This record gives sequence, structure tokens and C-alpha cells, in this order.
Amino acid sequence: MHARKYLPSMGLLVAFEACARLQKFTAAADELSLTQSAVSRQIRALEEIVGVELFARERQTVRLTPAGEAYAAEVRQALRAISHATLRLKASPDAGTLTLAILPTMGTRWLAPLLPDFTQQNPGVTLNLVTRLEPFNMETDGVDAALHYGAPEWPRAELDFLFEETVVPACSRALKAQHGFAAPADLLGAPLLHLASRPQAWAEWFEGQGLALHADAGMAAAGPPQGAQHRSAQRAGTSVSTDQFATAMQAAAAGLGVALLPEFLFQEELARGSLVPAVDVRCRSAGRYYLACAANRAWYPPLTAFRRWIRTQAAGITAAA
Repeated sequence: MHARKYLPSMGLLVAFEACARLQKFTAAADELSLTQSAVSRQIRALEEIVGVELFARERQTVRLTPAGEAYAAEVRQALRAISHATLRLKASPDAGTLTLAILPTMGTRWLAPLLPDFTQQNPGVTLNLVTRLEPFNMETDGVDAALHYGAPEWPRAELDFLFEETVVPACSRALKAQHGFAAPADLLGAPLLHLASRPQAWAEWFEGQGLALHADAGMAAAGPPQGAQHRSAQRAGTSVSTDQFATAMQAAAAGLGVALLPEFLFQEELARGSLVPAVDVRCRSAGRYYLACAANRAWYPPLTAFRRWIRTQAAGITAAA
């Protein structure tokens, strides 16, 4: 059933609201610059659409029926909402609500501190932030855009490249001193902290160093065993998995293991020494960061404004890399 079938014209609703408020067709006609007969015809037309009498006619007076009272309250609220929306649009043509899905740690540590700049530049835009870890259907979820890490793939979305990611193996100063990490091979038997959404991250990092990570519980090897001490280190290796970078960072800082962390998200911890590079090796991740935008919302002014703004912010990360 199409909603427009039961949608009266704006003229009928405005005439009804005036009559309901003033309780006189003559007064409503004067307010609307119409004749009394014209207003009376509009009320009759509206009553035919809704199928009930809205006014009780008594000699020279009219009064709302109970059904008319209830309908008048809803119509008045709807007209007020339309009026307010029109005023907001007139004052700020780019106003509206922007619903953005964020990656938890990236959203809180990188994006959130920058958002006051966006809201200052776009005062009419209301931000609605939701957390998502995996791609989803933005059209059915009512989301305008999402921060995305990985390959440039998202169904029914336009993707804007933001920046690449540099990762660093990080741990506590005490853990580094305990194990004496100095080269990538020294991490082969170290306790490793894994991110559930990036199960291959450590394997790819070791492969980039010419090493191979076993699939069993985070154990690693680099060709033939290199003596009893190395084999002992392998047996000591443990694996801990978490679902967010923030948790991995806290675990690493507490000395639980070595975490492979995006450098741009944890510069503060690295600068003050609560985290230190386990080994001085920084590598590009296989994935990249994107802003995925719902294709059916590409025209939406708050989204177009956010796309321009976030590309400018991303340029700072790219320049620093």
C-alpha cells in the first residue's frame, strides 16, 4: 500500500489546522486569505479522504469532534516539524545527520580528536557514530559511510583511499630487556599478541623478514633449529588473541607479549616509553584505510562535506609516513 494514497494535500492540512486552532471557519478564511466557502469545501474534501467527520456543525458554530481533536494534534505536530526542517535548511543548506560506522580504536584514537574541526566547519551537521568491525549493508542499516581497513572492496559503496599503515612490533620495556630482543629472529619464540580481525598479520610480518611463523599457537621458526637455546625459546612462545588494538596495546604495555600495532594510533605510548619497539623494524601493512560511502547516499550534502574533510585529515598521515 503506497503511503501517498492517504496523504492529503498541504493546502487541505493547513486549512484544517487553522480551523482547528481558531474554531471558526470565518476566522480561518481571513487568516488564509480565502473565502469561507472555499475553506468549508477544503474541510469537506479532507473529511472525505479520512472517512470521518472532523467538525460538528451546530447552527453558526463549529467544534472539533473527538476524532478531529486527535487528528488536529498530529497534523499540528507534523506541520511544525516541516516548518522547523525548512528553517534549518534555509539557515544551513548542508545541514543534516551523518551516520558513520567507525573501527573502534581508529575511531576513538585518531578520528574522534579531529571531529571538533569538522563540526566547527559544518555546524549544521549532526554526527551519529556506530562501531562496526566488518563490512555490512549500509543501505539496510541506515549508515552513510564507514571507516574500512583492508582491500578496496565493499558492495554497493564508493571507496575513498585514505592512507597506508605502518606497523611496529611493540612491547613493554621490561619484556624487551627480559628477552633481549635485537633482531626480527629474536621474536620467533616470543609471546605474541594477535588481533582477531587480522589473523595473518604476524605471519605476514615474519614473512617480510624472511622468516616463517608456524600455525600452532603462535610458534615460529626460521629454517633449521639453531641450537638448544633457540629451541627452548620456541617452546616458550605463547599466543594471546584479542579483538581490538586498544586491548592489545594495554596487554603489551603490561608485559603480556609483543603486539603488532599501527604506529599512527600509538605514537603517544611510543613517545613516552610505556611501549617500545621490540625490534627497530617498521613495515607497511598489506591493507589500507578507506572511507566506504553508501552509493545511494553519494549526493547527500553532509556526506560530501565529510568526504572532503577526511581526505584533508588523511593527507597529514600520508605526509608523515
